[in-house]
Amino acid sequence: MDQIFVKLAPALALTALASCGASNRASNESNGGSAVENATLTKLSLTSDAFQEGQPIAKQYTCDGANQSPALAWGDPPQGTKSFALVIDDPDAPSGTFRHWGTYDIPASTRSVAVGQRIGTEVMNDMNKPGYAGPCPPPGHGVHHYHFKLFALDTDKLGLPTNAKIADVENAADQHALGNAELVGTYERK
Repeated sequence: MDQIFVKLAPALALTALASCGASNRASNESNGGSAVENATLTKLSLTSDAFQEGQPIAKQYTCDGANQSPALAWGDPPQGTKSFALVIDDPDAPSGTFRHWGTYDIPASTRSVAVGQRIGTEVMNDMNKPGYAGPCPPPGHGVHHYHFKLFALDTDKLGLPTNAKIADVENAADQHALGNAELVGTYERK
């Protein structure tokens, strides 16, 4: 009897693991999850003339300069993309993540944003103003990292309320993302 169990144990373990995954997927979908959550997201390219990945953001795009959004550009999105969403946040802020810009319902044909360009439907940033708020860390707080996140979406309208915040944009975009990109720039005020 013990020999039969030893021979069947690996097969039983694999069957149990496989059923757990199927159960999880069914549970996620019945709780409002979608197939998009279970799919692998396409990685997009996101670049800027204002800074390179991991490098300082030019002063012009901060509260110490003209406080204009930097130019951004990206490549072709995955098939089925109907719009884009863009968010920028600073997880190094002293009181927790500070959100600098959130915009959505950006047309699928768009491949770039010009310096200072307003695009899509902008929401309130954490300064309680619509649109872009440039990097502005407290002086002497060290280097902050600004995450520019682009989402290629499977819907042309996210349907967010007029009082939506940047976190709402990112949460909704996560639910509809076919692809994404992230570009991180830094800024420090001494």
